[in-house]
Amino acid sequence: MMKRIFLIVLDSFGIGAAPDAADFGDENTNTLGSVVKSEKFSCPNLQDLGLFNIDGVTCGTPADRPKGNYGRLREKSRGKDTIIGHWELAGIISNQAMPVFPDGFPERFVKEFEKRTGRKCICNKPYSGTEVIKKYGEEHLKTGDLILYTSADSVCQIAAHEAVVPVEQLYSYCETARELLTGDLAVGRVIARPFTGTSADNFKRTSNRHDFALSPPSPTMLDILEKHGKDVISIGKIRDIFNGKGITCSYKTTGNADGMDRIREISRKDFSGLCFLNLVDFDMLYGHRRDVDGYAQALTDFDRFLGGFMEDMKPDDLLMITADHGCDPAYMKTTDHTREDVPVLIYGKSIPGGRDYGVRDGFTCVANTVCRQSGLESDFYGGALEL
Repeated sequence: MMKRIFLIVLDSFGIGAAPDAADFGDENTNTLGSVVKSEKFSCPNLQDLGLFNIDGVTCGTPADRPKGNYGRLREKSRGKDTIIGHWELAGIISNQAMPVFPDGFPERFVKEFEKRTGRKCICNKPYSGTEVIKKYGEEHLKTGDLILYTSADSVCQIAAHEAVVPVEQLYSYCETARELLTGDLAVGRVIARPFTGTSADNFKRTSNRHDFALSPPSPTMLDILEKHGKDVISIGKIRDIFNGKGITCSYKTTGNADGMDRIREISRKDFSGLCFLNLVDFDMLYGHRRDVDGYAQALTDFDRFLGGFMEDMKPDDLLMITADHGCDPAYMKTTDHTREDVPVLIYGKSIPGGRDYGVRDGFTCVANTVCRQSGLESDFYGGALEL
């Protein structure tokens, strides 16, 4: 049993196409395999934990005596998005994919949304978040119309300039959209996307993004921990992903560096329970933008942080590192997430390391492991990982 568990999700860090990747149009994708080729990639600490010892990983050099326990997790849910991936890590298998809108949102939603907000909508297509403000940002500045768009994921995104629509007002509009998007329109997330700048040449999204997610349909490991008086500390977009359910304390971040600083700060405090961090830049800044070198550098930066973090861990601390899906930055067929298996790496100063978990069916073993190591019972699919 461990007093403190640190669960870090490297958002989109897949390690190779899942067996059903072709069903999602993602044959031969491999996020790790792509970034390891970059000269920016240097991850000795992840290597020492056993990243390259994982079953099916053919790149990199395996550690002779891994310090961590390691394995390959295969998603059971029918999806490859942030919400479904995180929910499965927390114990919920989603047998039905959340709705997507490759042709934009239906007229019945758009008309009612415009009526309730008093603003027209422009775009209403799948779009890159940076490209959509270049294309429609100047029109938005002139008219005040909201930029409504989606992606290949189950999301509704609303962009507005902070000088035209104050951030809190944009959040209110997103809450309205969340109320309307139910039933067959129940996307996983409504995302507020504020931006600044004076023209298409310098428009820039700000850190005031906010996600309005569906609540998990059943209790997760977070609810179990909270119910038994454990601390459940979320960092980054974790609170948004779970719509606050089971969270006892949360911290927003501006990106990976801020997230790593925050978890380091929390590790110096006394608590009993779970600290759950999502590092979003891998996905948002590098995966979707197909930036191999940027992704590799972000992993290198994380690896540098990791060395010091592990050194400072206490004997009754447990570190778990995993991911929620893939987003292969070298895959040029689309800019979407990719259906990949993900790694699990586990380290603690009081556990021997070197255990090979092989290929595990479902991400839910993470939830069972967190509960067991917190001294609590759970019966999510797949059992716990032995330490």
